[in-house]
Amino acid sequence: MAVRLHPHAAARLQERGGTEEEVRATVQNGERFEAKFGRTGFRGNFSFDGGWQGKHYANKQVEAYAVQEGADWLVITVIVKYF
Repeated sequence: MAVRLHPHAAARLQERGGTEEEVRATVQNGERFEAKFGRTGFRGNFSFDGGWQGKHYANKQVEAYAVQEGADWLVITVIVKYF
């Protein structure tokens, strides 16, 4: 199974502080849930222990919204939350 990023998802990653490796790990190993518009959501938590927009956070949560194309996943967008 391959995980590919739509250009929109790649741009959101840069804006929101996520990495491609985190997205791939989330799709491959994260919690899976149904999302709007026939998409599938994936959620994964990661240790962060770093700063984001002037605040320190211990953890990061990555949500990837994707559509399945054969055996592969195309990630449409990504949301990153810090806590």
